[in-house]
Amino acid sequence: MKIKKTRSNRNMKRVGVPTIIAVAAIMIAGCASNPAPSEQLAVSKAAVTSAIRDGGNEYAPLELKSARDKMEAAEQAMAAEEYILAKRLAEEAQLDAKLAETKTDLAKAQKSVDDAEESNRVLREEINRTAQ
Repeated sequence: MKIKKTRSNRNMKRVGVPTIIAVAAIMIAGCASNPAPSEQLAVSKAAVTSAIRDGGNEYAPLELKSARDKMEAAEQAMAAEEYILAKRLAEEAQLDAKLAETKTDLAKAQKSVDDAEESNRVLREEINRTAQ
Protein backbone atom coordinates (compact mmCIF):
# COMPACT_ATOMS: atom_id res chain seq x y z
CA MET A 1 0.00 0.00 0.00
CA LYS A 2 1.44 3.28 -1.12
CA ILE A 3 0.82 6.58 0.66
CA LYS A 4 -0.08 9.33 -1.68
CA LYS A 5 1.73 12.58 -1.26
CA THR A 6 -0.91 15.09 -0.58
CA ARG A 7 -0.71 18.80 -0.43
CA SER A 8 -0.99 18.76 3.39
CA ASN A 9 2.01 16.42 3.73
CA ARG A 10 4.14 18.77 1.65
CA ASN A 11 2.96 21.75 3.72
CA MET A 12 3.88 19.92 6.93
CA LYS A 13 7.39 19.33 5.63
CA ARG A 14 7.75 23.00 4.71
CA VAL A 15 6.51 24.15 8.11
CA GLY A 16 8.35 21.46 10.12
CA VAL A 17 11.94 22.20 9.10
CA PRO A 18 11.78 25.97 9.60
CA THR A 19 10.05 25.45 12.94
CA ILE A 20 12.78 23.11 14.13
CA ILE A 21 15.44 25.58 13.00
CA ALA A 22 13.65 28.45 14.76
CA VAL A 23 13.30 26.49 18.01
CA ALA A 24 16.98 25.51 17.89
CA ALA A 25 18.00 29.12 17.30
CA ILE A 26 15.89 30.31 20.25
CA MET A 27 17.43 27.67 22.51
CA ILE A 28 20.96 28.62 21.45
CA ALA A 29 20.19 32.31 21.93
CA GLY A 30 18.76 31.54 25.37
CA CYS A 31 22.00 29.92 26.43
CA ALA A 32 24.06 32.76 25.03
CA SER A 33 22.01 35.40 26.83
CA ASN A 34 23.58 34.56 30.19
CA PRO A 35 27.16 35.73 29.78
CA ALA A 36 29.60 35.78 32.67
CA PRO A 37 28.85 38.87 34.80
CA SER A 38 32.50 39.93 34.99
CA GLU A 39 31.68 43.63 34.87
CA GLN A 40 29.12 43.35 37.69
CA LEU A 41 31.64 41.47 39.85
CA ALA A 42 34.24 44.18 39.25
CA VAL A 43 31.77 46.97 40.14
CA SER A 44 30.66 45.13 43.26
CA LYS A 45 34.22 44.42 44.35
CA ALA A 46 35.05 48.12 43.93
CA ALA A 47 32.03 49.05 46.10
CA VAL A 48 33.17 46.66 48.84
CA THR A 49 36.72 48.03 48.67
CA SER A 50 35.39 51.59 48.87
CA ALA A 51 33.27 50.75 51.93
CA ILE A 52 36.32 49.24 53.63
CA ARG A 53 38.50 52.22 52.78
CA ASP A 54 35.90 54.68 54.11
CA GLY A 55 35.77 52.98 57.51
CA GLY A 56 33.01 50.43 57.13
CA ASN A 57 34.82 48.03 59.49
CA GLU A 58 34.41 50.53 62.30
CA TYR A 59 31.01 52.06 61.56
CA ALA A 60 29.06 49.34 59.71
CA PRO A 61 30.71 45.98 60.43
CA LEU A 62 27.59 43.83 59.92
CA GLU A 63 26.71 45.34 56.56
CA LEU A 64 30.32 45.11 55.43
CA LYS A 65 30.58 41.46 56.49
CA SER A 66 27.40 40.71 54.55
CA ALA A 67 28.85 42.43 51.47
CA ARG A 68 32.11 40.49 51.77
CA ASP A 69 30.32 37.17 52.25
CA LYS A 70 28.08 37.76 49.24
CA MET A 71 31.05 38.85 47.15
CA GLU A 72 32.88 35.63 48.04
CA ALA A 73 29.77 33.58 47.19
CA ALA A 74 29.45 35.44 43.88
CA GLU A 75 33.04 34.60 43.01
CA GLN A 76 32.41 30.94 43.84
CA ALA A 77 29.26 30.93 41.69
CA MET A 78 31.23 32.54 38.87
CA ALA A 79 33.88 29.82 39.11
CA ALA A 80 31.11 27.20 38.95
CA GLU A 81 29.72 29.00 35.86
CA GLU A 82 26.44 29.73 37.64
CA TYR A 83 26.26 33.16 36.07
CA ILE A 84 22.72 34.13 37.06
CA LEU A 85 23.44 33.35 40.72
CA ALA A 86 26.82 35.08 40.51
CA LYS A 87 25.24 38.24 39.12
CA ARG A 88 22.49 38.29 41.76
CA LEU A 89 24.98 37.80 44.60
CA ALA A 90 27.30 40.45 43.20
CA GLU A 91 24.41 42.92 42.96
CA GLU A 92 23.43 42.15 46.57
CA ALA A 93 27.04 42.57 47.68
CA GLN A 94 27.13 45.95 45.95
CA LEU A 95 23.94 47.05 47.72
CA ASP A 96 25.25 45.89 51.10
CA ALA A 97 28.52 47.74 50.49
CA LYS A 98 26.60 50.92 49.58
CA LEU A 99 24.57 50.56 52.78
CA ALA A 100 27.79 50.15 54.79
CA GLU A 101 29.22 53.23 53.11
CA THR A 102 26.07 55.26 53.81
CA LYS A 103 26.00 54.19 57.46
CA THR A 104 29.69 55.09 57.73
CA ASP A 105 29.08 58.54 56.25
CA LEU A 106 26.16 59.06 58.63
CA ALA A 107 28.21 58.00 61.65
CA LYS A 108 31.07 60.30 60.64
CA ALA A 109 28.66 63.21 60.17
CA GLN A 110 27.13 62.53 63.60
CA LYS A 111 30.62 62.47 65.12
CA SER A 112 31.37 65.84 63.54
CA VAL A 113 28.14 67.26 64.98
CA ASP A 114 28.97 65.85 68.41
CA ASP A 115 32.48 67.34 68.24
CA ALA A 116 31.09 70.74 67.23
CA GLU A 117 28.57 70.66 70.07
CA GLU A 118 31.33 69.77 72.54
CA SER A 119 33.46 72.64 71.25
CA ASN A 120 30.52 75.03 71.68
CA ARG A 121 29.94 73.77 75.22
CA VAL A 122 33.59 74.33 76.15
CA LEU A 123 33.52 77.84 74.63
CA ARG A 124 30.33 78.71 76.55
CA GLU A 125 31.91 77.54 79.80
CA GLU A 126 35.00 79.62 79.07
CA ILE A 127 32.90 82.70 78.29
CA ASN A 128 30.83 82.23 81.47
CA ARG A 129 33.95 81.78 83.58
CA THR A 130 35.66 84.91 82.24
CA ALA A 131 32.45 86.95 82.51
CA GLN A 132 32.18 86.31 86.26
